Amino acid sequence: MHKYEKIWLSFGTVSLAVFLLILLVSALHGGHSPAASGIETIHPEHVLDDERFANPGLYESDDPDYDYDLYFVASAFRYDPAEVEIPVGSRVKVSVATTDVIHGFQITGTNVNFMVEPSLVSNYTYTFNHPGEYLVLCNEYCGIGHTDMTSIVKVVE
Repeated sequence: MHKYEKIWLSFGTVSLAVFLLILLVSALHGGHSPAASGIETIHPEHVLDDERFANPGLYESDDPDYDYDLYFVASAFRYDPAEVEIPVGSRVKVSVATTDVIHGFQITGTNVNFMVEPSLVSNYTYTFNHPGEYLVLCNEYCGIGHTDMTSIVKVVE
């Protein structure tokens, strides 16, 4: 074996060992936990059996950290409710569950933007400080009717 081949082989082996050591240390010492810890799960076939999602919409919150709880159900090419009114200045916990495939959930003009995955309840907290109409759209391709998957959030005085 040529001298330069030995150098490159040694360099590659040492680099691989260093990368594996970094991976091992970050996995064991970095405090990583499984993705599902602390996340609420719900079977897609039972989303509509849950009282929060059986009648989705805006409800006054029992939690002192929020003014309202807003529940959406994402399903084949639609969000339910199709329209919702929120008082301006309200701190809202948005909870979304899906009955079928992965969807995106974005309220345009805000920083509300997250994935809605089967078997999980996705949550996001936002304070609606500016009145107006905000389009809710699915930004994850979910099938042929994907472009029709919208809703409206009206923030009113």
